[in-house]
Amino acid sequence: MPAGMSKQSHQARRSQKVKEINIVLAGVGGQGTLLAAEILGIAAVKTGLNVRVSEIHGMAQRGGAVSSDVRIGETVWSSTVMEGQADVLLGFEPLETLRNLRYASEKTLVIMSTETIPPTELAAKNKTYPSLNEIMKKICLISESVLVVETRKLAEKAGGSLMQNTVLLGALAASERLPIGKETLIDTIKELVPAKFLEGNIEAFKLGYEYVKTSQADSSRI
Repeated sequence: MPAGMSKQSHQARRSQKVKEINIVLAGVGGQGTLLAAEILGIAAVKTGLNVRVSEIHGMAQRGGAVSSDVRIGETVWSSTVMEGQADVLLGFEPLETLRNLRYASEKTLVIMSTETIPPTELAAKNKTYPSLNEIMKKICLISESVLVVETRKLAEKAGGSLMQNTVLLGALAASERLPIGKETLIDTIKELVPAKFLEGNIEAFKLGYEYVKTSQADSSRI
């Protein structure tokens, strides 16, 4: 940081250089979707950026569809992402990712968990859950930028399946689409996650981050 420049003024100058980024988070109740949105919002403020986080869309009870919008930029007035305007679609569940694909376009980065939670309505209507390949084919018709993350496997490696949300945050940080540093996100996780779950969540974040970085490195060698 240049001599004589305060931390606040440095952050303010940084925020002026950041283009608007629109993120849609889609999952089901109990996956930590809303906590992930809160972490992104607070981390953006810590970075000196303007941010708006939407209210809940859908039902917040366990198993019900949940989505949240996070908008970050120099001047952000509305908390709602318009259809086709998402820069990132962060999918905590494949079918819910597909259901929120209307917010995506060819420019959208889709980061999707492989963890499936079939909604009760499928059984009620005698319908089967689509295969991951079917879901991927439909997503790739809209966007060519898709990252699929084995969140359960990584979360369990970190200590528990409930930490899949922080695995996805790590994956998002590794994509380099966020104007927020990795350490700022980790600091925010430390503030919001209860102490007894903190070590595992930080490890889950790092595993998600490394998963994407490794995948990108492997792709560049092909």
